[in-house]
Amino acid sequence: MLEKEVINFEKTAIVGIVTQNQSEEKLNEYLDELEFLTFTAGGEVVKRFSQKMERPNPKTFVGTGKIEEIHLFVKENDISTLVFDDELSPSQQKNISKIITECKILDRTHLILDIFAQRAETSYARTQVELAQCQYLLPRLSGMWTHLERQKGGIGMRGPGETEIETDRRIVRDRIALLKEKIKTIDKQMGVQRGNRGAMVRVALVGYTNVGKSTLMNAVGKSDVFVENKLFATLDTTVRKVVIKNLPFLLSDTVGFIRKLPTQLVDSFKSTLDEVREADLLLHVVDISHPEFEDHIASVNQTLLDIKANDKPVIMVFNKIDAYKPLTIDADDLMTEKTPRHFTLEEWKSTWMSRVGEQNALFISATNKENFEEFRERVYEAVRQIHITRFPYNKFLYPDYKDAVEKEDKEID
Repeated sequence: MLEKEVINFEKTAIVGIVTQNQSEEKLNEYLDELEFLTFTAGGEVVKRFSQKMERPNPKTFVGTGKIEEIHLFVKENDISTLVFDDELSPSQQKNISKIITECKILDRTHLILDIFAQRAETSYARTQVELAQCQYLLPRLSGMWTHLERQKGGIGMRGPGETEIETDRRIVRDRIALLKEKIKTIDKQMGVQRGNRGAMVRVALVGYTNVGKSTLMNAVGKSDVFVENKLFATLDTTVRKVVIKNLPFLLSDTVGFIRKLPTQLVDSFKSTLDEVREADLLLHVVDISHPEFEDHIASVNQTLLDIKANDKPVIMVFNKIDAYKPLTIDADDLMTEKTPRHFTLEEWKSTWMSRVGEQNALFISATNKENFEEFRERVYEAVRQIHITRFPYNKFLYPDYKDAVEKEDKEID
């Protein structure tokens, strides 16, 4: 009898603040996401801390009293990791680490980088993640790199030389330069690969993390892309040739986006995002069962704007309709006001979703393949229009062409 695998989660506490620009409701949404990120990284959140402030404390992010409260909880409950919802400045991280010495101090960016490091499978993904980590850690070096090489003594090397921190910074800068050169080489190779794919229409799946892009990729392309109900299950871009009816095209599954996406990741994953930039058509996949899916749409659109890919034709695909459950209001409840969270799917379809750009939105379930024929038909028509524009005399596009050729051959015989 096989023994079940035992997973030891690290006891973790998370911290966020309510400010003028971030309401308590919005903070709770971010902390929910941060908790899911922590779970993905291998932690178990046992406590949430929050505080109302005009702006983050420049020294310790939260106030003096709150940091003492957190410190006491960490000591009494054997907490191994403390995660802050926003990116900490180097000085904030240093000051907090001096007060709370019993556990690791991380911020949202560091946590996402850690997940990416866990998920990176290929040499290219590992190089991109290492570059992002080095760029993040460079301004935060304070003795954490003491395991690296030191200045050697000997003839001509005596004197004050470099301090330990200066040596460590130089080593990391050299490593960053090396990684950038390595990525440039791989970028050229990937550019050649993309060029070798010919003139086929390219379609890219984009969307927030964990919305079902890889599941949809597997369903459409009959692929075996790794799927898991965790954030950032897919890091490496997967490209598959897909044929709908008589029309072949390339479908790529890309890394998911997220709110407060670290700038280091956007920079280091440039070539991965090139798949999105060079696509002819984007399928924007949305998890309609998530209560904040409208925010997710806005985040993805902002990222597309940042990488200059916001001018492409887009088909909105609302996935996970099988998991969508609207909130209900009791018949005798006269106090609760109806909000978008109470909308049924039919009501959503009659809102702004009825027309998104030039295309009507699609509502599907990639897991159950619900409304899949409509999805395939819509994608086929969109790809066909692009193909016709590119190759106006390509008879391959006409379904009856093959039959007509065969008939003509028989008549000649």
